[in-house]
Amino acid sequence: MPIAFETPDQPDVHTLIAELDAYLYALYPAESVYALDIRSLLQANVRFAVARDSDGAAIGCAAVLLTPEYGEIKRMYVRPAARGTGAASQLIGLLEQTAVSAACPEMVLEAGPAQPEALAFYTRSGFQRCGPYGDYPDDPHSVFMRKPLGKIA
Repeated sequence: MPIAFETPDQPDVHTLIAELDAYLYALYPAESVYALDIRSLLQANVRFAVARDSDGAAIGCAAVLLTPEYGEIKRMYVRPAARGTGAASQLIGLLEQTAVSAACPEMVLEAGPAQPEALAFYTRSGFQRCGPYGDYPDDPHSVFMRKPLGKIA
């Protein structure tokens, strides 16, 4: 399954992000959804990855926001029909490699408590719960996680 950094400003990626937004807004109040829009995903310190199936259709995406303090996972989504294929693991692996290359000491993320599958995946991927970071408020609709990064050979 091809996974590569691409621009998020593509029609099939817009569709993926719209699916993710619909899912998140069905679970959480709008003020508790801390999503980056397409314009924000186009910033120089953001890398946006897309997973595609054998026909070239976009089936998943994820971004990493690179800062000196951390690499933050944003917009992680794999279509339900493509879950269990390894797409999420490959996406997160690519983001972690990019954060290591950018000298980020750790990866962080914010997800919601109504997403137990995602939280279990992040835990299996080495993330541990932590308190809010950056400008995030202490929101009952948020679960914060972190993972220290070492050098990837």
